[in-house]
Amino acid sequence: MLPEVTATRYVTPLREGGSLPGIVEADDLGTYVMKFTGAGQGRKTLVAEVVCGQLGRRLGLRVPELARIQLDPVIGLGEPDEEVQELLKASGGLNLGMDYLPGSIGFDPLAYEVDSAEAGRVVWFDALINNVDRSWRNPNMLVWHGDLWLIDHGATMIWHHNWPGAAASAAKPYDASDHVLARFQPDIASAAAELAPLVTEELLTEVAADVPDEWLVDEPGFDTTDAVRRAYVEALLPRAGTIHTRITLGEPTAERPSQAPGWLTGRPGRPVPVAEKGASA
Repeated sequence: MLPEVTATRYVTPLREGGSLPGIVEADDLGTYVMKFTGAGQGRKTLVAEVVCGQLGRRLGLRVPELARIQLDPVIGLGEPDEEVQELLKASGGLNLGMDYLPGSIGFDPLAYEVDSAEAGRVVWFDALINNVDRSWRNPNMLVWHGDLWLIDHGATMIWHHNWPGAAASAAKPYDASDHVLARFQPDIASAAAELAPLVTEELLTEVAADVPDEWLVDEPGFDTTDAVRRAYVEALLPRAGTIHTRITLGEPTAERPSQAPGWLTGRPGRPVPVAEKGASA
């Protein structure tokens, strides 16, 4: 289970992205980037953050530590920003926090070199979780103390927004042509050989167990929260063994729209997906 803390002070909003996360201080004297259940994207983005963040950490990738954060809406009473006030009022109870990395900077592929082995691990991981939001438009990576850190996994596992079609969606290939690390010649074959054997049913079950019941209850089509957790395991497990053969690394196209869903980008609707290309190993 993730550690649990209580928010004691709302520090400032982070206005990058559509969910309006904020920096908060907690009763363990830690500082966190907090994502809220009351944000427009809903609780499934928090579920994705937990499943993918914990999976990435278990696979040896650098992902900030996660925590459950209890929020008393009274914290928002003194906030001058009405949007922040409404968000805090709507998010009473359990929310999600990520360890704040002070002094970190956003990743710039023109200023920071990544070796092919690390690039391969990140691209393979993003293919596994179907991350549509780590492109050159929006890298969702930080550089902290000279190391690369992965953040913001709320737009992953798009299949959990439509469970009846999850198996078919999870079986699809992954177009990494616009991935921010595509230019570093990612060694996907080596990454798959290293990481795929680690993605076992036991590991995925443990990762899914970290998702709080509060974010899984009353999921349509499921009788219990454990049944929802099992659905995540069943979607990711077969994908881990074969996705490396279905990753496309073509030429990036500047005119291509983001494949991130509209609720994430702030645009109405969802862009038409790019036509699937032939897969390459």
